[in-house]
Amino acid sequence: MYGGFWQKVADLDRRWIYLVIGLATFIPVLTYIRVPVSITSEVSAVYDKLDSLPRGTVVMVPMEFGPSTMAELQPMATAVLRHCFSRDLKVISTALQIEGVILVEQVLRETAMEYSKNYGVDYVFLGYKPSPDMVILNMGENFRNSFPRDYYGIELDSLSMMNGISNYSNTACIVNINATSGVDYWINYANGRYGADLALGVTAVIATDYYAFLHSGQIFGLMGGLKGAAEYERLIGRPRDIANRAMTSVSVAHVFIILFIIIGNAAFFANRRKDRS
Repeated sequence: MYGGFWQKVADLDRRWIYLVIGLATFIPVLTYIRVPVSITSEVSAVYDKLDSLPRGTVVMVPMEFGPSTMAELQPMATAVLRHCFSRDLKVISTALQIEGVILVEQVLRETAMEYSKNYGVDYVFLGYKPSPDMVILNMGENFRNSFPRDYYGIELDSLSMMNGISNYSNTACIVNINATSGVDYWINYANGRYGADLALGVTAVIATDYYAFLHSGQIFGLMGGLKGAAEYERLIGRPRDIANRAMTSVSVAHVFIILFIIIGNAAFFANRRKDRS
């Protein structure tokens, strides 16, 4: 009987496992389950920097992500923008990854609407231009070199927020949310060439590549993937937002995966012992 039980476990239709993992992933997104999320110093450094700025200060939040990476970086972008707008900071944004331009414009516009922010007064979206290295270099001299007009075709000089704003030196910092290798251009040129204070928000898979720049002081903060987004949501007092829900899904799914691995190995060794006897 004992051996028969483990044989049934070994013969279990894998579709039941897929169903359990699917439910474990899906249910936490719909039902808020609070799980601990530790706040790291590199994420809190980004929050502290923005939170210390006087109201009305101009910051840059360039966003370079597309459909394949939006699950990780859109929640991060939304959290950073919510923090900026709640503090009445003025935001300049670009989208230097062509397939993500519409996504970036949407998250910027919708987040601004949450806080009743007006275009041209509280935020400006410059949009996309090819050759991000040259664009970033040119913006270091003057934003108008790369973007004489914004994404909507409006001349920058006609936007009240851009009065007296020429280049990076007129912004307090840059928080670059980026899924591409173009993040290196922001480090090399915006920080290295023009000395702009720079923080990064990147996908989890490339986050480890940029700790060296954090430790060297070339960037003042670093947010990595959904974990970084979840931390930032906690810092701005929104623990029920999507990144935290997604992190709960990941955690619960991992628990079930580990359980299935343990049960599967137990069934394997029990059945092998039975075969030998």
